[in-house]
Amino acid sequence: MAMLIQGIYAALATADMDKAETFYTQLFDREPDDRPMEALIQWRNVAGANIQIFLEKENAGFGRLTIVVPKMDEARRALEEIGVTLTGETEGDYGRIAQIADPDGNRITLAEPPSRPFDTQRR
Repeated sequence: MAMLIQGIYAALATADMDKAETFYTQLFDREPDDRPMEALIQWRNVAGANIQIFLEKENAGFGRLTIVVPKMDEARRALEEIGVTLTGETEGDYGRIAQIADPDGNRITLAEPPSRPFDTQRR
């Protein structure tokens, strides 16, 4: 019998809940959906994903998150409006990617899908 899965959350550690909450509230353009326990905030259904930010100073800054955006140029402009700069932009067969960091240094990669289908058979 297979385990039934009701939901999945990506989780990132922070050393400062207030700074993290401000950053992710601006990034997701909405307040957290809930605070299920002390030192944990979460956003549900952010483009189909669930995100948790939890207070754990010793692991803050080591997380990774990828956000798929339809157009990198539009994402860049929206991020600049909240004072965040994209870095390390590259383009390849799988589209464009660039990075931002949250206040703890967790790396967030923005990925724009390719404008044309890529060959999934290539190795």
